[in-house]
Amino acid sequence: MISDQVKKGYVRAPHRSLLKATGLTDQEIERPLIGICNSGNEIIPGHIHLDSVCQATKSGVRMAGGTPIEFRTIGVCDGIAMGHEGMKYSLVSRELIADSIEIMAKSHGFDGLVLVASCDKIIPGMIMAALRLNLPAILISGGPMLAGVCPGAGTVDLISVFEAVGKVSSGEITEQQLKILEDYACPTCGSCAGMFTANSMNCLAEVLGIALPYNGTIPAVHSARIRLAKLAGVKIMEMVKNNISIRDIVTTKSFENAIAVDMAIGASTNTVLHLPAIAHEAGIHLTLDLFDSISKKVPNLCKISPAGAHHMEDLDRAGGIPAVMKELCGANLLHKDEKNVIGKTIGEIAEAAKNFDPTVIRKISDPYSKEGGIAILKGNIAPDGSVVKQSAVVSSMMVHKGPARVFDGEEKCLSAVLQGKIKKGDVIIIRYEGPRGGPGMREMLAVTSAISGKGLGEHVALLTDGRFSGGTRGACIGHISPEAAEGGPIACIQDGDMIEINIPERKLNVLLSEKEISDRLKKVKHPEQKLSGILARYRLQVKSASTGAILKDTI
Repeated sequence: MISDQVKKGYVRAPHRSLLKATGLTDQEIERPLIGICNSGNEIIPGHIHLDSVCQATKSGVRMAGGTPIEFRTIGVCDGIAMGHEGMKYSLVSRELIADSIEIMAKSHGFDGLVLVASCDKIIPGMIMAALRLNLPAILISGGPMLAGVCPGAGTVDLISVFEAVGKVSSGEITEQQLKILEDYACPTCGSCAGMFTANSMNCLAEVLGIALPYNGTIPAVHSARIRLAKLAGVKIMEMVKNNISIRDIVTTKSFENAIAVDMAIGASTNTVLHLPAIAHEAGIHLTLDLFDSISKKVPNLCKISPAGAHHMEDLDRAGGIPAVMKELCGANLLHKDEKNVIGKTIGEIAEAAKNFDPTVIRKISDPYSKEGGIAILKGNIAPDGSVVKQSAVVSSMMVHKGPARVFDGEEKCLSAVLQGKIKKGDVIIIRYEGPRGGPGMREMLAVTSAISGKGLGEHVALLTDGRFSGGTRGACIGHISPEAAEGGPIACIQDGDMIEINIPERKLNVLLSEKEISDRLKKVKHPEQKLSGILARYRLQVKSASTGAILKDTI
């Protein structure tokens, strides 16, 4: 056992003495030591209940003859961090989480890991650590929140509240109506109820093989979530006893499967940031071109909020991710022999599943669209690529031409939107929000929601070298690379320049000659920033969004 290095032989008597100081018995010390990484805290609704999930996981480990040892890591609530400087720290936290788990596992010789998370950057950070360490490892999430039911407004979720802010500023609703909505929108613990980043990543973790089936969809408040956590504890012990490490399960084909399901369910554009970063830890290189090639082959089968009216609880009732995989396997769009930590192949999991509601999970013969939920656009604005959730774009905005409205930073743009300074047809540009320029690559949910709340969601486009929440809908194109802070062409765009967007043809261009772009870039003066602490260090190390915003190897 790996843990023998900290507990076996007479030379490790001091180490055993310290373990006994925690209350462990000789028998517990002799068993495999399983690290239970708990990202629970009292500020994130998706994590407020994770202590109970951890207790269930530990029960499963003990049932199977192991000794669970819990430790903590940090977590950021993207919703609470949204729209202010706090969002600069969200993506940064992904790397810190991965590093902290590596430190804990290596320092204490854990034989296996169960990673307990629910929300946006915590999930990929934990999976990155698992692949880096290459131990037996399983991810178990706390599950999605139930959708709210608001008097007079019907089914709602967090995005309903964000968009209602724009409605208040335009006079469509009152502040009292907004207050009622905020009281009902998030009724339970769990990750926010739509196909936002957290739920997207929890669903894709199933397909990668690092999480058990239904990990992404069982609601946080259902007892099935606790049973799943116990099963995770049992299964990690099977992996330890059979010497199965996570890289024995997660392969290049696993990532191709995950991208295929990503396209089918219309997942968050943040998956295009996180999957390459996760793959990097396993020595696997995922390109933006791979995402786009798979998108062109895999149809969009689900429209979960914000793309449609369904929520995660509806997807769970319809059969969850296994039912989605069943549809894709039937069309030979998945590698069926890839494995899952439950001990079955993707094909076996799909074969046992059933699509109980084709109105939630469309049949492969009746998709919402022939292409997947995400598209990669390139052109003279984004030579290295950009990302759009095309499943959440109305048909009238799939091809658009309009004048640029340029803002250096999110706050200036949000103010202009709320003050009614954005007009139909405009193409909003928010730059210097990339991984380096932000730094931290902030999400623009406050802006995109205000645009929708103002009734402009079907009439304007938004381009940024930052990124978008999984709750964003509309012609919102992010991850523009190279970013402005790296001298990318987006840095030279001026108010009034005509922008052409053609999502079906994957094109994104400003109507300027190459010479004009080159001449302008020579004259660009980048905004100065005075940074300290972790943001200063992050800016020096982070790479382009097209790489997954991974950190440079400084060794």
